[in-house]
Amino acid sequence: MEKRPNRYAVVFATALAWLALDQATKIAVTRSIAVGQGFNVIPGCFDIVHVLNHGAAFGFLNDAGTTWQIWLFLAAAALVFVLVMRLVRNAPYSMALFLGLGSLIGGAAGNIVDRVRSQAVTDFLDVYWGRLHWPAFNVADVAICLGVFVAGAVLLLQERRERQGKA
Repeated sequence: MEKRPNRYAVVFATALAWLALDQATKIAVTRSIAVGQGFNVIPGCFDIVHVLNHGAAFGFLNDAGTTWQIWLFLAAAALVFVLVMRLVRNAPYSMALFLGLGSLIGGAAGNIVDRVRSQAVTDFLDVYWGRLHWPAFNVADVAICLGVFVAGAVLLLQERRERQGKA
């Protein structure tokens, strides 16, 4: 029988890789672009900008004048971490699931590092098309979205297989 990588090692290695990539890109942006500035990468579609987000996704609770949000976001991240670790422990072995969950944890950790360090998250990826404009985001947000998508798809497929096996 082939030995599989430890599920926790997969999750934490993936999380650390995403965290390192996220922090490296944020450092590059903060060192080279002033807040509120940026440059065009693909005309009419994609810019690199330097934005500070004191709130959550899409600027929810984005108010630089208050500081209580950090405690809410830290508590939410801690709860997500506990739930993800429980899922890692109890789920059937699935490399895709563990990679997805590691991506989720790594992305969340990247944004938490920003919140603790500067009470705001550095966003810099700016995607738009004409008047349609997506809020700026970062590598951590990509990791979170990718992780949720992959883990969700794996869990849905596992559930479907279990139901079909019982039918």
